[in-house]
Amino acid sequence: MDLEIFSVQNEDSKKRLDAYISSKLENESRNYIQKLIQDGNVSVGGKVETSKKYKVKGGDSIEVSIPEPEILKVEAQDIPIEIVYEDDQVVVVNKPRDMVVHPAPGHKDGTLVNALLYHCEYLSSINGIIRPGIVHRIDKDTSGLLMVAKNNFSHNFLAEQLKDHSITRKYMAIVHGNIKENRGTIEAPIGRHPVDRLKRWVVTKNSKHAITHFKVVERFGDYTLIEAQLETGRTHQIRVHMAYIKHPLIGDPLYGVKKEKINIVGQALHAKTLGFIHPKTKEYLEFDSQLPEYFSHILEKLRNSKK
Repeated sequence: MDLEIFSVQNEDSKKRLDAYISSKLENESRNYIQKLIQDGNVSVGGKVETSKKYKVKGGDSIEVSIPEPEILKVEAQDIPIEIVYEDDQVVVVNKPRDMVVHPAPGHKDGTLVNALLYHCEYLSSINGIIRPGIVHRIDKDTSGLLMVAKNNFSHNFLAEQLKDHSITRKYMAIVHGNIKENRGTIEAPIGRHPVDRLKRWVVTKNSKHAITHFKVVERFGDYTLIEAQLETGRTHQIRVHMAYIKHPLIGDPLYGVKKEKINIVGQALHAKTLGFIHPKTKEYLEFDSQLPEYFSHILEKLRNSKK
């Protein structure tokens, strides 16, 4: 375990504890530092301080204990995955639909993490033994591009871009109904559904700010192909926002229609474009992916039905 010791100067008085430590440990994310505080790894004047909102004072002696990375215990599995890009800092993967990103109850193996552990010699450990390298997730039935961090520095760098909404994330989706507008923006807060705990929904209490931009790519009468771009990244955001404006994704088991005319299991949603600033080179990288076969097959059927 590493120990960092800081002496607070008068000009830093009244700063929040997490903000002060962030200014000293520039390679660590604010979320990581807040977790260190919460877990009792920060002391002020020899006493453990677990409030991130504590206001530091000139003369305070602050000790930060940084735990050693946990040894990863999830089993590596030889599962084929499509690597779109890889270097010593990051990996960009094109995840197939029907693959869970990381182990969870009911999905102990066969996940993207199991495949990554086999493919990569090392991954970041910030999210613990269950989610090594995972900076952001997409749902099991959503296909498309994901970025994965190989070390903690890269993980923090990418996570900060997610936090300040500078990551480019564009999705293709097929939704119910004919969207009349050519483009639009949905700005509505998302939180837990008040009744169904499996769902998220647009609520004002205990919610987070959420913004989705969309534009119409093609219309099929009763259906519309859209490109949705995330400004924020809340759980189920595109699915919730499109259902909220009465255009749910086809096949969506949580937010879709009860009687689906199109034969599909799981929502038609593909993370097509991903762009970010590289942690090491500081170069902007952008990647694009082909629509998967299931998605193209549905589009072909819809186009034929128009003829």
